[in-house]
Amino acid sequence: MIRDARFVRYGVNKGPDEPDSWVPDVTVAQPTLLDGNRPPRIPVVPMPQTAPIRTHRKPRRNAPKTVLRAGVAGGVLSTIAVAGAAGTAHAEPVTETIELPTLSANLSAAVAQSAEATQQVALDMQMRAQLQSQEDTAAKDAAKAAKKAKSKAEAEAKAKAEAKKKAEEAARAKAAAAAHASRSSARTELASYSSPSDSSSSSSTATGSAASIVSFVESHIGDAYVMGSTGPNAFDCSGLVQAAYRTVGVDLPRVSQSQSTAGTQVSLSNVQPGDILYWGSAGSAYHVAIYVGNGKFVGAQNPSSGVVEHDLSYDEPTGAVRVL
Repeated sequence: MIRDARFVRYGVNKGPDEPDSWVPDVTVAQPTLLDGNRPPRIPVVPMPQTAPIRTHRKPRRNAPKTVLRAGVAGGVLSTIAVAGAAGTAHAEPVTETIELPTLSANLSAAVAQSAEATQQVALDMQMRAQLQSQEDTAAKDAAKAAKKAKSKAEAEAKAKAEAKKKAEEAARAKAAAAAHASRSSARTELASYSSPSDSSSSSSTATGSAASIVSFVESHIGDAYVMGSTGPNAFDCSGLVQAAYRTVGVDLPRVSQSQSTAGTQVSLSNVQPGDILYWGSAGSAYHVAIYVGNGKFVGAQNPSSGVVEHDLSYDEPTGAVRVL
């Protein structure tokens, strides 16, 4: 219900030249206007002559146009139905059947084409998803294969390293066993070695140049050991041997490695005064000394001992070399 509804010009219950009027207690129905419907019609409700109708002044020209256009303007924007009036007069609301516009053939084709395009896009997205899934699976398989190959290669490398290590340990053990056997043989030969001429002294058994070499090294017993020194009052092991042989006009190499191969190799059972004894292998000896007879040798031992005389059993040599 709308109270005091005002009808604009050419409205209800007044002529075209009469002023606008107000009608109390009326019902306004405004159906929706769709494209293709017929223009709305404004029903005219008869009113009794005794119904009070207010009058008012017409709005000024400069008043807002929205005030003048209240209600229905030209029958296009809305439809107003007056359902009641003063007193006992009543009117039924106006109803009208609205016919919905039908879709044209072009619009139906456009809708079908749009649906087909949408379906094609969905299929393309599905194919792309499948291809991406296949690529991801292939990448994972390749990563697993690479990891497996790497693990296998590392295991093989580790096995080879262990085998090499075992082979080296076996070779060292074999070399140590050979060295031990050689030392044992030399010890046996030294123990069984005896000579009637050695019962006195080394100087009495040595003759010629050998005697001079023996006398030189025995004269320097007690001198200091100095690395790299060749005399006259301090020596290292190879320096003492070189100085001793220089007294008889023999110029030996400076280092023990070369001195161990400077002459003819002889067995320890046939060693004679003046022969060079060496420790280590021939060509890579780490210590040398002079055999002086009676199962003894003289050499520059180390910085704490200096030049000393020892029995062969004190430190059995590996081999001997004869220069004279």
